[in-house]
Amino acid sequence: MGNHPFLFGILGVLIFLFFTLENKRSGKKVSPNTLGQMVNSQNAQLIDIRAKKKFETGYIQGSRNIPLTQFKDHLEEVRAITDPIIIICDMGLHSSAAVQLIGKDNVFRLDGGIGGWQAAGLPLSGTKSKVVDGKAKAKK
Repeated sequence: MGNHPFLFGILGVLIFLFFTLENKRSGKKVSPNTLGQMVNSQNAQLIDIRAKKKFETGYIQGSRNIPLTQFKDHLEEVRAITDPIIIICDMGLHSSAAVQLIGKDNVFRLDGGIGGWQAAGLPLSGTKSKVVDGKAKAKK
């Protein structure tokens, strides 16, 4: 390292550029707590790209289901939305593909996806619950 400071400097710059470009490519993230604020203050539109069966087991209230497999068929319709758009998937990984397809500045992805939403203790709509030992439990 001491013998090649110039090379290590270039390596540092390349690493910085890689992470900067990767972050832009995968889309801007929105935390679960920020999502509610964006819906209320900016009328953000929620699009859940999970498969229909997963969507039906529980979704964020107000979200619309367009499975990723059918997303290209709805691309022009989604691009026509002028309000901010928040893309939702299982863990926040597949949403980056949808963000890239849309290609607009006001498109975000939910950090952590539905898993991150639930980890933050926030509720899902459409979940069916059953009573076990006098306590309501969500059906898996």
